[in-house]
Amino acid sequence: MKMNLKPIGTAGLLSVLALLASCHKQVATVSLPPAPQPETAKAAPPPRPQPTAQPVAQYQRPAMPSEATKATIQSLIDRIQDVYFEYDKHNLTPEAESTLQSDAKTLREILKDYPTYKLTVEGFCDERGSDEYNIALGDQRAKDAKEFLERLGLPASQLRTVSFGKEKPVCTEHTESCWQRNRRAHITQEQSS
Repeated sequence: MKMNLKPIGTAGLLSVLALLASCHKQVATVSLPPAPQPETAKAAPPPRPQPTAQPVAQYQRPAMPSEATKATIQSLIDRIQDVYFEYDKHNLTPEAESTLQSDAKTLREILKDYPTYKLTVEGFCDERGSDEYNIALGDQRAKDAKEFLERLGLPASQLRTVSFGKEKPVCTEHTESCWQRNRRAHITQEQSS
């Protein structure tokens, strides 16, 4: 079989091309973002200027109390009870330990607020016995009371002791009840020199 192909004219060729052009699919072109570039060391932005803050003045309690505060401390100390001892003994009785325990909180607060301030534990005896013997016994009574206060948390560096022996009695009668009141340890503010 033989096919007979007739030549197509120019007009026919243009029609065929136009038909093909209209059938041609159009592909949308999409622009891709640029590929990421490897990061190079960027210079850090300059630091922002910070406002200069003025230091806040903090109140610092003086190491030693003022005269008015000393008077207040003395009124607290005046409420602290003396501890009493048995005749010719320096060890603390259970009653003496209980008294010191109840007073320790007040004393701790005073000493905490004024770290260079000192209290004195004074030791006393009744009138019986020699001066030398009573000075030594009064000293041991004061030391025993001080050591017990230290075990309760009072700083040793802020407690000192002194013995008055049979000097400075609180009672001068010659009776057992009076002598009992003189066998004591007493806490007071350290006296300024």
